[in-house]
Amino acid sequence: MTLTVTDMHTGGEPLRIVTSGYPDIPKGTILEKRAYVRDHLDHLRKILMFEPRGHYDMYGALLVEPDLPGADLAVLFMHNEGYSTMCGHAIVALGRYAVDEGLVTKQEPITIVNIEAPCGLVVASVEVRDGKAGGVSFESVPAFLFARDQTIELPGYGTIGFDVAYGGAFYALADCHQFGLEFGRDRVRDFVDAATALTDRLKAELPLSHPDHADLAFLYGTILTDGRDAFSGEVTKNVCVFAEAEVDRSPTGSGVTARLAAMFAKGEIAAGQTRTFESIAGSRFSGAVAATAKAGRHNAIIARVGGRAYYSGRSEFIVEPDDELGRGFLLH
Repeated sequence: MTLTVTDMHTGGEPLRIVTSGYPDIPKGTILEKRAYVRDHLDHLRKILMFEPRGHYDMYGALLVEPDLPGADLAVLFMHNEGYSTMCGHAIVALGRYAVDEGLVTKQEPITIVNIEAPCGLVVASVEVRDGKAGGVSFESVPAFLFARDQTIELPGYGTIGFDVAYGGAFYALADCHQFGLEFGRDRVRDFVDAATALTDRLKAELPLSHPDHADLAFLYGTILTDGRDAFSGEVTKNVCVFAEAEVDRSPTGSGVTARLAAMFAKGEIAAGQTRTFESIAGSRFSGAVAATAKAGRHNAIIARVGGRAYYSGRSEFIVEPDDELGRGFLLH
């Protein structure tokens, strides 16, 4: 067995794009393909994401045949826990990749790439100058504030206030200062522990629902912010801890989308205003409310999020028959 990949990163967050080695995926909806890969091909995710070829915070993308009319390509996202429904940093990278690989017809100054994700159709706009792809922005599915101004007693931290918002995936949003944390001062490990404690508690106690499909209704993680939600010219910082305590090096595309939905619902940002979001690694995404929308009973927005992706390598992976550790392992 040989698996080939192209590695990219967006704002420091890795994306391992599978270019060959997977068997054909049966036809069906994107959620059916996601379920098939999860149930029948998960050993390949572990080979690519886990050590010794990957690491605890690796992230991947498997391109599959699109099902939605108008989609140029379709993608399944993978990580240390399984398969997510949306990933903005991956969309930014895949937009550039699609242009560079000729998956769409290149046009200057903007090439549109329609990407089918498990959450729905995401439209990426790729800047092209002198034939070279550059920055990418995207408009995702309708995003909305699901639960506003909630509180919970969290052992070791006390009373924690939070929102829950959907940006292609559901996130809890909380000010890091409630946990006694400060960006630039405290360890990443401290942010991970605090975010994971909130995620685990809410998974057990807060039921979620999505108007389109029950498979979308799960809490993907927690985003700890600097509390600077009201619009200003200042940069606002956040860290997203998702899946199995995985740390996003980028500001998190779907997380920025969720934050924008919460900000808009609370009157903290207006349509057309652009905010800069900074990750724990110092990388930045732009984010704006492009339009208003509906998602079932929820008032929603269409967010526009922008960033830049870069290539970091291309690899060919094998697994020798008697290499048990080569099948993938993680150290927690």
